[in-house]
Amino acid sequence: MKIKPGAPALLVSLALITLTGCGMNDSSGSATPSGSADSAEAPLVGTSTSRDAADAVEKASSELYDLIGVKGKGSESRSGVMECEGKDPATYFKVFHPWSFYPASADQLDEAMERLKSELPKHGWKVVRYEPDTSQAKNLVLTADNTEKKYGVSVVQMKKNDPPKLSLTVVSGCYRVPEGKEVDRF
Repeated sequence: MKIKPGAPALLVSLALITLTGCGMNDSSGSATPSGSADSAEAPLVGTSTSRDAADAVEKASSELYDLIGVKGKGSESRSGVMECEGKDPATYFKVFHPWSFYPASADQLDEAMERLKSELPKHGWKVVRYEPDTSQAKNLVLTADNTEKKYGVSVVQMKKNDPPKLSLTVVSGCYRVPEGKEVDRF
């Protein structure tokens, strides 16, 4: 799946940056609601190069695309690299992948969100938020964490957008770059 960045997707990725650790708690390995006191630090995923970590997050996005289960198409974008708050930026990094899903017809947006809400838990994700946001549009937001993979996803249903879409951003926990390698920022 090739995906192209858009302003709303970048806004969602910035919102995810503020979700410290996507709601996952490294000390217990369990998911907690994003923004809670227990989610002050992103979990450690393991050791990887930036490119390999980006490929893994894009694979997770492709799996989410399959879970949507309605006809449509994904936008084209690539993943990016960001710093892990409170950690050495030369050694630790997170990756994020913003993308959008455009259903074949706008009336399939509700079905797509309901499918994600029901299918994500069957595939290792815990839904920690499913409610309208505080915007004037009252967009429905789904936030889920995968404690095994140490990923989080935010899905925003944008019915009033032209064209209507789901805006998704997958973000990882913190990776440590292998000894002798540098964090490649893209």
